[in-house]
Amino acid sequence: MRKTIVLTGGGTAGHVSGNLVLIPLCLEQNWDVHYIGSEQGIERKLVSDYKKVTYHPISTGKLRRYWAWENVIDGFRVVRGIFQAYRLIKKRKPHVVFSKGGFVAVPVVLAARLNKVPVVIYEPDLNMGLANKISYPFASTMCTAFRETGADYRDSKAVYTGPILKQNLKSDNIQRARHACGFTSEKPVLLIMGGSLGADSINQMVKTTRHELLGTFQIVHICGKGKVDHTLSMAGYRAFEFVSKELADLLAMADVVVSRAGSNTIMELLALQKPMLLIPHTRGGSRTGQLMNAQYFEQAGFAKLLLQEQMTAQSFVKAIMQLYEHRFVYAEHMSSFENGEGAPKIMELIKEVGNREELINETGL
Repeated sequence: MRKTIVLTGGGTAGHVSGNLVLIPLCLEQNWDVHYIGSEQGIERKLVSDYKKVTYHPISTGKLRRYWAWENVIDGFRVVRGIFQAYRLIKKRKPHVVFSKGGFVAVPVVLAARLNKVPVVIYEPDLNMGLANKISYPFASTMCTAFRETGADYRDSKAVYTGPILKQNLKSDNIQRARHACGFTSEKPVLLIMGGSLGADSINQMVKTTRHELLGTFQIVHICGKGKVDHTLSMAGYRAFEFVSKELADLLAMADVVVSRAGSNTIMELLALQKPMLLIPHTRGGSRTGQLMNAQYFEQAGFAKLLLQEQMTAQSFVKAIMQLYEHRFVYAEHMSSFENGEGAPKIMELIKEVGNREELINETGL
């Protein structure tokens, strides 16, 4: 009998990317794959590339840690989403639900629990995010990217698997990246990323300092959707709104990287041993998680940290120059990290939970 799995997670690319790694693995193992996400979120667009996956949109509301009138409206949206997810799960009868987190996942996890379907959640950050804090009591298992994440939980739910890394993460086609950017081999390459939604403060800093930085580097700048400033076009500088398949080539070409501190991105940079300057979000919810991630990486010798509140043109350029100067030291520290091979381990857990659910259904125990 073919097993059914429901994947969920969304709001940002970071809450979807892990699922995009697992989907091909699920299809290879002949799972019937369904995805529950928001009506207009980035997850709908990203999952649409997989024709064998059925996407189900539901009503969603943002989870906030502070008072706002939007909380009232979003509360009704979340309740509506729970009922929608409940009906979907009751109809599809999945063997397991896997949640990558984000506000869209909470109604799905609650609906799965109401339908007595086991849930596996994944926590990418060092400290658990709000969505997973809500979901944790209803989950059978929580997989973690950081070994330390589960240390505060004495039950057996937390399992260290390591990060979920893209299978095509590594590329050796540096020449293809140079050709795409119009770069040469004569200067080192600085890759600047602001996340899937972009980072206005980093983008503005690049605009202010690009002339100085171009004295040393060729610059690849991933700005975010609708945030490319075409007036900045010049030799040695190449801007993109968003990259997907090209990212592996760009990472292979990059000597050093400037980035936010979302778990997916920094774990990929760690696996590739790319020296990184991390400028985390530092206020509210998942942004506090970014700060904790960045501090952990700094203490481990994997990255240099620059707080956004302390970022000036001078400190930005200085930090990049120091990172480049000590790039081999950072790479050496990163070489000892064991990434955990998260995706295969999580697939084994999903299979184990699915088999257990099938046995329960067959025996009625």
